Amino acid sequence: MRRFTLFALLFLLFSTQGFAKDYTKKPEVKVFIDRMVNKYRFSRSYLERLFGDVDFQRKALAIYVPSYRKKAKPRRSGKKQGSWDRYEEIFLKESKVEKGVAYLHQHRETFQKAYREFGVEPEYIAAIIGIESHYGVNTGSYPTFDTLTTLAFEPHRRQKFYRSELQEFLLMTRREKVNPRDVKGSYAGAIGLGQFMPSNYKTFVVDFNRDGKKRMHHPVDAIGSIAYYLNRHGWKRGQPVAVRVTYPGKRYNGKKTGYRHRYHRKSLKHIYPKSEFSYKGKVHLVKLQRFRYDELWYGTKNFYVITRYNHSNYYAMAVYQLAQRLKQGYKNRYRTYLR
Repeated sequence: MRRFTLFALLFLLFSTQGFAKDYTKKPEVKVFIDRMVNKYRFSRSYLERLFGDVDFQRKALAIYVPSYRKKAKPRRSGKKQGSWDRYEEIFLKESKVEKGVAYLHQHRETFQKAYREFGVEPEYIAAIIGIESHYGVNTGSYPTFDTLTTLAFEPHRRQKFYRSELQEFLLMTRREKVNPRDVKGSYAGAIGLGQFMPSNYKTFVVDFNRDGKKRMHHPVDAIGSIAYYLNRHGWKRGQPVAVRVTYPGKRYNGKKTGYRHRYHRKSLKHIYPKSEFSYKGKVHLVKLQRFRYDELWYGTKNFYVITRYNHSNYYAMAVYQLAQRLKQGYKNRYRTYLR
């Protein structure tokens, strides 16, 4: 009886943490393998070996399937915060600024090269790397092939997206001559310092160090690729990104806010920039919710470009604010800046 209980407990423990699974038994995987063999000339035996031994990624699936989630611990009561207060606390720490300034200096020649070739200011590239991977310290420890396979073939609303990403991942690893089992990334399958999804590799990753390989885990390729990505999405050299504005009251509910909405400044009554702002185009209204009030900002086309990297107004604003702190921190420490 005790031996059975111990076995049952061990089974439950390992079944909740992840286990090896043979995905070749799934009909949809057989169809996927057929497609990769017939359309892209993959070896059937190679794919069957890969899909025959997959480490089921419970934590990755928990993003989309509530039943896989652990119960959240109750939040400890502390200072009262709005949603931006919490976001700022995570992504705009002074330690992230200090590490980013050092990172800018360490790779200054690469940042300058990226600026010359793609017109993207170094501080914005560094800010994205800082937010995505803490300057390469945390690029993710999830096995990318297992993660994408789990998300591609377990039931949830974004299966189709992940099957496409899995296809692109296999094509990328073959193209780059990388063992798919050696690649680690995020719980969503994003890879490298800039956390690119596999579908971005063919179009946006550049061999910036000219070694014949495209590697988002290499700082030089990552810096060049992020700059190229922003450039391709319409980044304008020297154009402002955002400026804080004034408005009547403490909470803003006048017009729709966010990157999906653009306005002529003349139509925004009683809203004025708090500092110099020479931008002539339409603007987005970006609302940041503090505990006691809303901050309101104008966002430019370059702000919109950052949201192409991550479709979140808060993300784009965090990139902007971290970039400004990195630029000022670099000037303070080195009495100059990168251009």
